[in-house]
Amino acid sequence: MSQGLTKRPGARIPVQKLVVRLAQVLSVIAVALIAFIMITAASANTLMKAEKTEIANIPSNILPPYSPTSFKSFDKQTNLSGWFFKAQDPKSTVILVHGTGSNRMPFRVETVDLVRDFLGQGFNVFLFDQRNSGESEGITTGYGYMEWKDVIGAIDHVRKISVTTNVILYGIGSGCSSALIAMNKLPQSDEPYQNVSESIKNLPFDGSYIAGLILDSPAKMSDDYIRPIAKTEFALGFITQFSIPYAIRISAGEGDNLNLASEIARTSVPVCILYGDRDVFVKTSLIDQIVSERERLHPSTTTIGKFTGAGYVEAYSIASERYREVITDFLTTHYQ
Repeated sequence: MSQGLTKRPGARIPVQKLVVRLAQVLSVIAVALIAFIMITAASANTLMKAEKTEIANIPSNILPPYSPTSFKSFDKQTNLSGWFFKAQDPKSTVILVHGTGSNRMPFRVETVDLVRDFLGQGFNVFLFDQRNSGESEGITTGYGYMEWKDVIGAIDHVRKISVTTNVILYGIGSGCSSALIAMNKLPQSDEPYQNVSESIKNLPFDGSYIAGLILDSPAKMSDDYIRPIAKTEFALGFITQFSIPYAIRISAGEGDNLNLASEIARTSVPVCILYGDRDVFVKTSLIDQIVSERERLHPSTTTIGKFTGAGYVEAYSIASERYREVITDFLTTHYQ
């Protein structure tokens, strides 16, 4: 009986040596896998510990009258801070949802022009800092996977302090993800409350309280706000761009990479999409696809503003007047 395996004519590898070699290969694979997991975890932790962006110094005589206010996120643990601007006989309330690395004044002092526009058209405005930004509490950032709770907390707070019966969510950058994940979590009034947490069921409002969306630079998938950063800033980024978003999701207690494009396409509320033709971050071509599908399904309730020369969330800085005009037309068309 043969005592080994034939490698080639005239040469045999003893079974014991084959086992040793296999063990060595498996050990190398195990070490590589552990290293990969450690790199992923460390990189995800670095991204989630993003430095808080303080609010720019805005002269008080520039801001319209407002009420400073504070409230808790939907998690009931994180205290958030904001400003409430009240319009005369308001039609609705616009809640601005800023992106990662920003705060309640995403366009710094130029944000005031948008606030004045909203107020002039009869809309309350609620500016607030999500967790780990501005004057709000929190030491971690979730790129939308934690901040959706802040959005629901903001909606609940506005419902208490405003006389309006609905809100319009205005997401900027990854704030689009925060807003759309929050919207996805809230069942519509005509939907059965299946697979919904008790805390969501106990809310005094549902998805029908959101009457519209304004989205500046929406991504196709919620992970798409993390992948470009992971790809360019960390070791083995060409691989960890897929594992780092997953690690952030798990850390935030979320399992799904939400299809934001699908959420935008299927909602029946009016939607305004603003983006640049040179966006290499979430990619203009992918936003074009979102726009095409949205216009195909809901042509009468869709407003689009595409801006020449603008990159990711640069449309307002490139062409602020046209940007404001697009939003004004959107609000005039659907909320008069």
